[in-house]
Amino acid sequence: MVRVKNCLAFLGMTALLFSAPQSTADFQEPIGSGADALPLFDAHIHYKKPAWKPYPPEAVLNLMDRTGVAMGLVSSTPDQGTIMLWEHAPKRVVPEVRPYHDNVGSSNWTKAEGIGDYIENRLDRYPHEGIGEFHLHDTDPTDRPLLSQIARMAKERDLYIHVHSDHLPVEQLFDIEPASKIIWAHAGMTEPPEVIAKMMARYPFLTADTSYRESDILLSHDRLHPDWEALFHRFPERFMVGTDTWVTMQWDDYETLIAMNRRWLSLLPRSIAEKIAYKNAERLFGRKVSKDLLGQR
Repeated sequence: MVRVKNCLAFLGMTALLFSAPQSTADFQEPIGSGADALPLFDAHIHYKKPAWKPYPPEAVLNLMDRTGVAMGLVSSTPDQGTIMLWEHAPKRVVPEVRPYHDNVGSSNWTKAEGIGDYIENRLDRYPHEGIGEFHLHDTDPTDRPLLSQIARMAKERDLYIHVHSDHLPVEQLFDIEPASKIIWAHAGMTEPPEVIAKMMARYPFLTADTSYRESDILLSHDRLHPDWEALFHRFPERFMVGTDTWVTMQWDDYETLIAMNRRWLSLLPRSIAEKIAYKNAERLFGRKVSKDLLGQR
């Protein structure tokens, strides 16, 4: 609930200056209420064990239907949650394997014995299309062998790597494997548009989800922060919306979170809003994302 209240406060921030080449989209009118009709691909869903009882798979699917979320990228702690959702609604779920399970979590997963084998075993058993979302809090050199193993698995299987970090671990991953396909969770969480722009310009295979950035993107109810607006105009094919249902409360607030994403999408030209809402995900995952999926499994 705190997050929703913060989002509704539409926190302002000091403008950052960076250039963005103009396109025809710069001169288009905002999509406005048309954003409400767009199908959405939620690129940051977790279905963690505490949510299984209050939100069984059918309840999650009902939430997606009510909010116009046609499809989502799902990772869970443990991975069983992702598989439960995928088995219930294979047309609506793009699964990715998260390393976290049992006593292995965000703070210790890179040091856990056998974690690379665990990931590979899950990839062998299920049709995961990504590895993550996982946290990298720093660039510890002792993590490099494991990250190299993950990068190798991702490249061999043509998978995305979904990482929660600032820009330094992303640079480390690309240093390990320049051809990696990386989804940057929360667009770096606290990284400013200036840094995001530099990363996007430097790494052509970098995409980002915008979960938890709503209050940064919106300067007010009817205005985008100018630096975020410039970022979306400059890199319209590199972003996807997301909610990040990391705790059960996020499922409680899911309809509000989706409404907030539609709010900032409504302030963009249709051509850009459609890409961020679902077309970029269609391209990345080779799926057809449409409102025809609502009500289906």
